[in-house]
Amino acid sequence: MPKIEKSIAVFTSGGDSPGMNAAVRAVVRSAIYFGLRVYGIRRGYEGMIDGDIYEMRSQDVSNIIQRGGTILKTARSERFRTPEGMSQAFENLKKHNINGIVALGGDGTFKGCLEFNKVHDIQCIGVPCTIDNDLFGTDFTIGYDTAINTALDAIDKIRDTADSHNRLFFVEVMGRDAGFIAMRTGIGGGAEAILVPETKTNMEQLIAKLEKGWKRNKASSIVIVAEGDEAGGAFEVARKVREHFNYYDTRVSIIGHMQRGGNPTCMDRVLASRLGVAAVEALLEGKSNLMVGMIHKDLVFTPFEKAIKHNLDINMNLLRLAEILSAN
Repeated sequence: MPKIEKSIAVFTSGGDSPGMNAAVRAVVRSAIYFGLRVYGIRRGYEGMIDGDIYEMRSQDVSNIIQRGGTILKTARSERFRTPEGMSQAFENLKKHNINGIVALGGDGTFKGCLEFNKVHDIQCIGVPCTIDNDLFGTDFTIGYDTAINTALDAIDKIRDTADSHNRLFFVEVMGRDAGFIAMRTGIGGGAEAILVPETKTNMEQLIAKLEKGWKRNKASSIVIVAEGDEAGGAFEVARKVREHFNYYDTRVSIIGHMQRGGNPTCMDRVLASRLGVAAVEALLEGKSNLMVGMIHKDLVFTPFEKAIKHNLDINMNLLRLAEILSAN
């Protein structure tokens, strides 16, 4: 595939994550640095089909590195799954002489790039932006660090009120298919138990642990539940626990979409900056159908097929650590 000589585009797709704007800024400014025209595509693949494409200047990305969300907006697109949608998107890219794109998103975004490239001659480099941190080929995805710190701040506040009232709190965090947020915030927040989709929840063990804590006169208890846990989420887990206890004052708190918003942490801003520049350089080198990531502080490139089919496994040693620290 020829090296980029004309123009590139950048877009954000799927769920938003803190740090997307920092990545957009890095792509735009590095493209300009290397003498390329750079375009922004609003609303992801939907905007690509509708021709919602505009040239971006350096000043367009001023004062956005600290902002959550995405200035390019994001959307999911059913039309892009069709040959007609892809053909229209390709024609719109060609109108601006765009022959390379930087896609900011998760596995759904990268699957779209992969299918697009099978039928149309367009280079694509993916930048992992998802709070779930579940993509293979990078230690951390953009937005994950901010999300866990947002959740942890909420859990710390919940701990204060739980302590004051001797309450048992079930706190639900995001993680429909992966428990990375639950695992980190559970350890960082000193939770009594962490329930994640990757492991089967043993309600008898959970109840025994909570009963042990009650007998030791623990001032408060917190159970972190990933939304995708097979036991049914925080409300359902709390209901099952209540059936066995009449002395616990239980509460449920769902942190929800708060985890997606807010100013990105320094770690996410730096990660986004490094991966954004690396994506542009990869296009200049003729690379395509790759996700750029960071493993052991080094930049690495992973084929889309591997990044989306080999989801990152949760570290079972960290769950064991949580079990040890909450045992007494």
